[in-house]
Amino acid sequence: ENISDFSLNVTDCTQVVVPEEVFFTVAAAGILENLLILIAVVRNKNLHLPMYFFICSLAISDMLGSLYKTLENIFIILCKMGYLTRHGDFEKKLDDAMDSMFILSLLGSIFSLLAIAADRYITIFYALRYHNIMTLRRALVILAIIWAFCAGSSIAIALFSYEAATVIPFTILFPLMMFFILCLYVHMFLLARSHAKKIASLPSSTVHHRTNMKGAITLTIFLGVFLCCWAPFVLHILLARFCPHNPYCACYMSIFHVNGTLIMCNAIINPMIFAFRSPELRSTFKKMFYHSR
Repeated sequence: ENISDFSLNVTDCTQVVVPEEVFFTVAAAGILENLLILIAVVRNKNLHLPMYFFICSLAISDMLGSLYKTLENIFIILCKMGYLTRHGDFEKKLDDAMDSMFILSLLGSIFSLLAIAADRYITIFYALRYHNIMTLRRALVILAIIWAFCAGSSIAIALFSYEAATVIPFTILFPLMMFFILCLYVHMFLLARSHAKKIASLPSSTVHHRTNMKGAITLTIFLGVFLCCWAPFVLHILLARFCPHNPYCACYMSIFHVNGTLIMCNAIINPMIFAFRSPELRSTFKKMFYHSR
């Protein structure tokens, strides 16, 4: 809010304001859609696989992002109505808690995408040993480590968010992790292309290979959507920290609300990709809605 107010004084760009009704509608849709993913995986035993558990981890991250924006807007509304102050001790702790939730959502999404990418890599190139390498127990241990690390990091970053030593590693982590995942995908597709010729004479292997590649393509879509929705907000954080007085930076920061809306749109788009690309999930959703009637 302070940065947005200041940006009006150093730039001619008009601040873009997204109506609160839009925020709440998009956030509610994101929470409900990802909740459906979680319920579908829990109810269908055929989906009790490492890949779907990693997808559930991504869904939880998306829900946290939507919940963060919802609570933040409620906090702002209460401040405008005079029920809360901007600089009180309780409000400061509440703001830190919400910031921690936002960082947890971002880190959870990054590491969940990384886990899904690694799982797809093992599925494609170590298909015969996959069930020995990626057991359900190992998947749960990986998720426990991921969320423990993300929770600890989010608390530390939220408490020391005003220190450059904290902001820089956090913002650098985003492009580094995305670059690592991108390299993994490139390596995956290059190897898959060479392997495709070797297995062309084996019909059953070809079908299995196509199924795995479909999963890799789905993951590529996830990554593209994630970058489009989160990168503008991460850029906003960088500009707000290192060049808040620059008119060009302030002009970009005037679309803060739009960048926040993009984060919540990510939570809506991901479940749609799940449902569109996974026949098993589509079947589960149909059974859920059919029995509910």
